[in-house]
Amino acid sequence: MARFSLDAAKPPQLTQEEHERLETLTDAPITAAAVADADNGPLTKGELDKLRSASLVRRARTHTGLSQAAFAKTYRINTARLRDLEQGRTHADSALLAYLVVIEKDPEAVRRALADERPLAAP
Repeated sequence: MARFSLDAAKPPQLTQEEHERLETLTDAPITAAAVADADNGPLTKGELDKLRSASLVRRARTHTGLSQAAFAKTYRINTARLRDLEQGRTHADSALLAYLVVIEKDPEAVRRALADERPLAAP
């Protein structure tokens, strides 16, 4: 296997012939090539769900600037669960996905809400 390093100042460029070939591709040959590739076939719904969860978790955590451990502690998410989500081993349920969206949009509001936690009143 050949190894090489990319030069950020000079990224690889497509030749005119490669560019023209890619421009003419439609969804049908792209899908056919993906299905035929035993090493890199189309993703299942479950695999896509895991990728979406991982992306949302990483985005929310990156937005806060916290480490996995600090994020998990601050927002009361099990650290192992957070790690599994970020690494795409599992996917989040709809409630956790919604919670992560809220954290991403306004992490300080969620922190304040969790800090101001009071016991629920009896009915």
